[in-house]
Amino acid sequence: MPRQSKGARLWLRPARRRGTHVASAVWIILDGKRHIATGCLKRQAREAVKQLAAYIAEKYQPTRHARDIDRIDIADVLSIYLEDCGPQVIDQPKLERCIGRLNEYWGGKMLSQITAAECRRYVKHRGKVGGARADLETLRAAINHHAKENLHYGTVRVTLPAKGAPRDRWLTRSEAAKLIWACWRYRERQTVHRGRHKGQLIATDRRPLRHLAKFILIGLYTGTRAGAIASASPYRQDGHSFVDLDQGIFYRLAIGRRATNKRQTPAPVPPRLLAHMRRWARRGIVTSHFVEWQGAPVKSVKTGFKHAVKLAALWGKVTPHTLRHTAATWLMQRGVPIWQAAGYLGMSAEMLERTYGHHHPEYMRVAAQAITSKQSQNVSLVIPLVKQENESGKRQKG
Repeated sequence: MPRQSKGARLWLRPARRRGTHVASAVWIILDGKRHIATGCLKRQAREAVKQLAAYIAEKYQPTRHARDIDRIDIADVLSIYLEDCGPQVIDQPKLERCIGRLNEYWGGKMLSQITAAECRRYVKHRGKVGGARADLETLRAAINHHAKENLHYGTVRVTLPAKGAPRDRWLTRSEAAKLIWACWRYRERQTVHRGRHKGQLIATDRRPLRHLAKFILIGLYTGTRAGAIASASPYRQDGHSFVDLDQGIFYRLAIGRRATNKRQTPAPVPPRLLAHMRRWARRGIVTSHFVEWQGAPVKSVKTGFKHAVKLAALWGKVTPHTLRHTAATWLMQRGVPIWQAAGYLGMSAEMLERTYGHHHPEYMRVAAQAITSKQSQNVSLVIPLVKQENESGKRQKG
């Protein structure tokens, strides 16, 4: 029985002696009986991996003609979707990670094997219901794109798990202050390795969480998403959101990026926050971005934010997105009209009313007053109309 092929892979060919000449160890691509030179030495393993990936991508091109769903590998569907629609997605690394997870589980299965039971097994395999739902939505989009390209016969339906309950955790004013002060006052602790204090933890002069205090202030006062806050800059530059300190406008959509359903619309900066941001820029506290770590912009604050929440001893699950929930809740509690608050936060009025409307002081106020009001007030409006209709009917009959 013939041995099954292992597919294209890298092999480090050891150094060889040819007479007086010694050939260095090099990376070779093995593909069946073929040996493809990469020109990469032993220390250039990373470059060799890139060449292997390019070789596989060039060799393997999914078939683009209509076939029955019993003969189409789901990996082909995902590959076509990534190739056609990937460049249009803003967060391409996120899409690639999602495609990788889907390909790990669904690759090798045919389109006809997508059933409700198999989708439920994927949810169990993924572990997180929310993450599994997002992955399956991507799978559904890939299948729909494949169908629009007329590349398969038959109907394939992806079964999604139910949506989880919306997060309703928001911060009170005192909790927000406690979180900010925890970030501002925290000092890094290090272990002493010498002297009479050896083995003890002492506080240093380093303040590693102060950049989070600025992040939290911007999030609470503008309700902006974490990604736009991290890329916010006082200077106009491609790929970053821009805060016009002269006009006091926060252009949350990164320059050069197209708008999406995230609604990252421009919004005025509140006066108190604008005063802080102008002071940060004037004193040189910020260089290229408002939120920086050791002079460089941050990509994510999840780790530091989790530490800050623990220091502040806040209950429940508090994440950077909680700041957006908090801003929306505070606006509703202050009685701001829904259409104004929705425009300021960059979300639809329907979404704001459905998710945060119950925090508005006028929410069900009319119903609460009507349930205890006297019925005569309503009857006095109805009875005269009834009498008029009866009298007019009698005159017509007469």
